[in-house]
Amino acid sequence: MRLLRSTDLALRVLMRLAVAEGTSPTTREVAADMDVPYTHAAKVVAELQHLGLLDARRGRGGGLSLTDKGRTASVGAVVRTFEGDGDVVDCEGEGTTPCPLNSACRLRGALRRAQEAFFASLDPLTVGDMVADPTGPLLLQIGRSAS
Repeated sequence: MRLLRSTDLALRVLMRLAVAEGTSPTTREVAADMDVPYTHAAKVVAELQHLGLLDARRGRGGGLSLTDKGRTASVGAVVRTFEGDGDVVDCEGEGTTPCPLNSACRLRGALRRAQEAFFASLDPLTVGDMVADPTGPLLLQIGRSAS
């Protein structure tokens, strides 16, 4: 399964903020750290703020910070939110002809079970777990150098 760019970025932003160690990087700084366009980062940050996973303050002394809810957020829940939990394949043929095998096909059910197993494997993991020691020198370096 391949994650959407926004899902991947949401997880990386949360992890980046989890290692910020009392600093409040801006959305521009986080976008630069992640080497993504500012507009894409801003959209993801807005959704994470709406979900209550981070705080975003404007102006002098502003920036982004992880909330307690963000630190304890289930990785599976974040992935479900950004990915949606619709079917992996489009058997109904939205805007096109439905699959002719639809009525007798077992593939959709098998793929749905695989998708749920993927989400379930991420459910017990929190954002905090993803940055707990040892996190690796690069993640720690990003958290320290951007301040």
